Amino acid sequence: MDYKDDKLNDIVVSLRRVKEKAPLVHNITNYVTVNDCANIILACGGSPIMADDLNEVEDITSICNSLVINIGTLNESTILSMIKAGKKSNELNHPVILDPVGIGASKFRMYTVSKLLEEVHFSVIRGNASEIKVIYKGDDTTTDIDINSDKQSTSYNTNELIGMAKQLSQRTGAIIVITGEIDIITNGEKVYKIKNGNPMMGKIKGTGCMLSAMMGAFCGASKSSKQLEAVTTSVSMMGLAGEYAYAKVLENQRGMSSFRMHVIESISKMDEPMLLTGAKIECY
Repeated sequence: MDYKDDKLNDIVVSLRRVKEKAPLVHNITNYVTVNDCANIILACGGSPIMADDLNEVEDITSICNSLVINIGTLNESTILSMIKAGKKSNELNHPVILDPVGIGASKFRMYTVSKLLEEVHFSVIRGNASEIKVIYKGDDTTTDIDINSDKQSTSYNTNELIGMAKQLSQRTGAIIVITGEIDIITNGEKVYKIKNGNPMMGKIKGTGCMLSAMMGAFCGASKSSKQLEAVTTSVSMMGLAGEYAYAKVLENQRGMSSFRMHVIESISKMDEPMLLTGAKIECY
C-alpha cells in the first residue's frame, strides 16, 4: 500500500525494508549498553553482531550491511579497530553511524572522534545537543558525560540547533541527528523535527545508544538516496516506543526497569498503522 503523503510513504517503506531484508549490523559499541543494543536491533527486524578485535573487524564488516561506532566505553585497543572497520565499510559503500557518547568528558574522547572523522566518512552522526556542539566547535566545551542523557540543554533553542546541525552536516557530509525533547535531523538542506518521546527515556541508561544501533539496521536496509528518511523513521519509532512504554509503566504501576523492557517490546511490536498513527514528524 502506498500513501499520498510522500513523508508517510517513506516511513512505511523504511520500516518494510528492515523487516524484509533483516540487515546485519556490525556494532563496535560500549559494554554498558551492548545487550540492549543487540536486542533493539533484533526487535526492529535486524540482526546484530558485536566485534571489536583488530584481527576480525574487516572480515565482520565485510559480511554486514552497516557499521555502528559508539565511544561510550572507549579504550585505546579499539580505536584502530574502529578506523579499520570504518575504512572497510567506506570501501564497500556501507553506511557508518557514529555515536560520540560523552565526547566532551575527556581529551581522549575528543581526540578519538577527531581522528575518526579524519579517517572515516560517516553517513550519520547522532548525539545530544552538547555532544554535537563539541564536534561542531572542535573543542571540549563540556565535561558533563550525560548532559541529562538525551535531553537538550536549555541553553540552546531549536533554531540554533538546526543551524548548527545543518552547518555540521555540510562540513562532514553526514546526516546529523540531535536527540532531545525535540529531535532534529538534517542532511544540510532538508530538516526533520520529531516530537515523539517521553521524559522517562532520559532516566534510563542507553536509549541513545539503542537508537544509534537501530539506525544501523534502518540505514543498512535502505538505499543511499533514502538514508535521511530511514534515519527519521528510526528516530520517530524510538520516541513512539518511549510513549507506549510509559503508558505500560503507568498502567502496571512499574518503574525504570520495566520501562526499559517495554521500550524494546514496543519496537518489536511496531507496525505500519502504529507508526503512521503515532509519528509526529515535521519537515522543512
